[in-house]
Amino acid sequence: MLEFLIIFAVLAVVVVVVGGPLRAVAADRTSRERTDGAARRNGHAGPAHVQVTGNAEGGGEAPSASEIAELEAARDAKYREIRDAELDHRTGKLSDADYEAIDQTLRAEALTILRALDRASASASAAAAENQRSALP
Repeated sequence: MLEFLIIFAVLAVVVVVVGGPLRAVAADRTSRERTDGAARRNGHAGPAHVQVTGNAEGGGEAPSASEIAELEAARDAKYREIRDAELDHRTGKLSDADYEAIDQTLRAEALTILRALDRASASASAAAAENQRSALP
Protein backbone atom coordinates (compact mmCIF):
# COMPACT_ATOMS: atom_id res chain seq x y z
CA MET A 1 0.00 0.00 0.00
CA LEU A 2 2.82 2.41 0.85
CA GLU A 3 4.54 1.60 -2.46
CA PHE A 4 1.33 2.50 -4.30
CA LEU A 5 1.18 5.90 -2.57
CA ILE A 6 4.82 6.63 -3.36
CA ILE A 7 4.32 5.72 -7.03
CA PHE A 8 1.17 7.82 -7.16
CA ALA A 9 2.97 10.81 -5.59
CA VAL A 10 5.89 10.53 -8.02
CA LEU A 11 3.52 10.26 -10.95
CA ALA A 12 1.60 13.34 -9.78
CA VAL A 13 4.85 15.33 -9.51
CA VAL A 14 5.89 14.27 -13.01
CA VAL A 15 2.52 15.31 -14.42
CA VAL A 16 2.72 18.72 -12.76
CA VAL A 17 6.34 19.32 -13.82
CA VAL A 18 5.85 18.18 -17.42
CA GLY A 19 2.40 19.70 -17.83
CA GLY A 20 3.25 23.13 -16.41
CA PRO A 21 4.97 24.54 -19.50
CA LEU A 22 2.34 22.97 -21.75
CA ARG A 23 -0.46 24.63 -19.79
CA ALA A 24 1.36 27.98 -19.96
CA VAL A 25 1.69 27.75 -23.75
CA ALA A 26 -1.96 26.76 -24.10
CA ALA A 27 -3.08 29.59 -21.83
CA ASP A 28 -0.95 32.10 -23.76
CA ARG A 29 -2.34 30.92 -27.08
CA THR A 30 -5.92 31.00 -25.77
CA SER A 31 -5.54 34.54 -24.44
CA ARG A 32 -3.89 35.63 -27.70
CA GLU A 33 -6.73 34.10 -29.73
CA ARG A 34 -9.27 35.88 -27.51
CA THR A 35 -7.43 39.16 -28.00
CA ASP A 36 -7.18 38.57 -31.76
CA GLY A 37 -10.87 37.76 -32.02
CA ALA A 38 -11.92 40.79 -30.02
CA ALA A 39 -9.60 43.04 -32.01
CA ARG A 40 -10.94 41.71 -35.32
CA ARG A 41 -14.53 42.19 -34.19
CA ASN A 42 -13.66 45.77 -33.30
CA GLY A 43 -12.09 46.38 -36.71
CA HIS A 44 -8.44 46.09 -35.70
CA ALA A 45 -5.82 44.09 -37.53
CA GLY A 46 -4.94 41.89 -34.55
CA PRO A 47 -2.75 41.97 -31.49
CA ALA A 48 -0.07 43.95 -33.21
CA HIS A 49 -2.40 46.51 -34.73
CA VAL A 50 -0.43 49.62 -35.39
CA GLN A 51 -1.83 52.75 -36.90
CA VAL A 52 0.17 53.24 -40.08
CA THR A 53 -0.81 56.81 -40.79
CA GLY A 54 0.80 60.09 -39.83
CA ASN A 55 4.57 60.39 -39.53
CA ALA A 56 5.28 56.89 -40.79
CA GLU A 57 3.64 57.73 -44.10
CA GLY A 58 5.61 60.86 -44.76
CA GLY A 59 4.07 63.46 -42.48
CA GLY A 60 5.85 66.67 -41.60
CA GLU A 61 8.51 65.47 -39.19
CA ALA A 62 10.61 62.33 -39.14
CA PRO A 63 9.23 59.36 -37.23
CA SER A 64 10.74 58.63 -33.86
CA ALA A 65 12.75 55.52 -33.11
CA SER A 66 9.86 54.25 -31.00
CA GLU A 67 7.46 54.56 -33.95
CA ILE A 68 9.84 52.56 -36.13
CA ALA A 69 10.28 49.99 -33.35
CA GLU A 70 6.49 49.75 -33.05
CA LEU A 71 6.18 49.11 -36.79
CA GLU A 72 8.93 46.47 -36.62
CA ALA A 73 7.13 44.76 -33.75
CA ALA A 74 3.89 44.85 -35.74
CA ARG A 75 5.69 43.34 -38.73
CA ASP A 76 7.11 40.51 -36.61
CA ALA A 77 3.73 39.82 -35.02
CA LYS A 78 2.06 39.73 -38.43
CA TYR A 79 4.67 37.25 -39.66
CA ARG A 80 3.89 35.08 -36.63
CA GLU A 81 0.17 35.26 -37.44
CA ILE A 82 0.87 34.14 -41.02
CA ARG A 83 3.00 31.23 -39.78
CA ASP A 84 0.30 30.25 -37.26
CA ALA A 85 -2.33 30.25 -40.00
CA GLU A 86 -0.09 28.10 -42.21
CA LEU A 87 0.43 25.65 -39.34
CA ASP A 88 -3.30 25.54 -38.58
CA HIS A 89 -3.98 24.81 -42.25
CA ARG A 90 -1.34 22.05 -42.43
CA THR A 91 -2.69 20.41 -39.27
CA GLY A 92 -6.27 20.53 -40.54
CA LYS A 93 -7.59 23.17 -38.16
CA LEU A 94 -8.40 25.45 -41.11
CA SER A 95 -10.16 24.43 -44.31
CA ASP A 96 -8.66 25.43 -47.64
CA ALA A 97 -11.25 28.18 -48.12
CA ASP A 98 -10.77 29.59 -44.62
CA TYR A 99 -7.00 29.48 -44.98
CA GLU A 100 -7.08 31.31 -48.30
CA ALA A 101 -9.28 34.08 -46.88
CA ILE A 102 -7.21 34.46 -43.71
CA ASP A 103 -3.91 34.27 -45.57
CA GLN A 104 -4.97 36.91 -48.07
CA THR A 105 -6.08 39.27 -45.29
CA LEU A 106 -2.94 38.72 -43.18
CA ARG A 107 -0.63 39.25 -46.16
CA ALA A 108 -2.43 42.46 -47.14
CA GLU A 109 -2.06 43.71 -43.55
CA ALA A 110 1.62 42.73 -43.61
CA LEU A 111 2.15 44.69 -46.83
CA THR A 112 0.54 47.76 -45.29
CA ILE A 113 2.86 47.50 -42.30
CA LEU A 114 5.93 46.91 -44.51
CA ARG A 115 5.12 49.93 -46.68
CA ALA A 116 4.69 52.11 -43.60
CA LEU A 117 7.96 50.78 -42.19
CA ASP A 118 9.76 51.53 -45.46
CA ARG A 119 8.39 55.08 -45.49
CA ALA A 120 9.28 55.60 -41.84
CA SER A 121 12.82 54.26 -42.34
CA ALA A 122 13.35 56.39 -45.45
CA SER A 123 12.02 59.46 -43.66
CA ALA A 124 14.26 58.81 -40.65
CA SER A 125 17.29 58.31 -42.93
CA ALA A 126 16.52 61.53 -44.80
CA ALA A 127 16.15 63.42 -41.51
CA ALA A 128 19.45 62.00 -40.23
CA ALA A 129 21.21 63.01 -43.45
CA GLU A 130 19.71 66.50 -43.22
CA ASN A 131 20.89 66.79 -39.61
CA GLN A 132 24.41 65.80 -40.64
CA ARG A 133 24.42 68.33 -43.48
CA SER A 134 23.20 71.11 -41.20
CA ALA A 135 25.84 70.25 -38.59
CA LEU A 136 28.68 70.73 -41.10
CA PRO A 137 30.36 74.18 -41.11
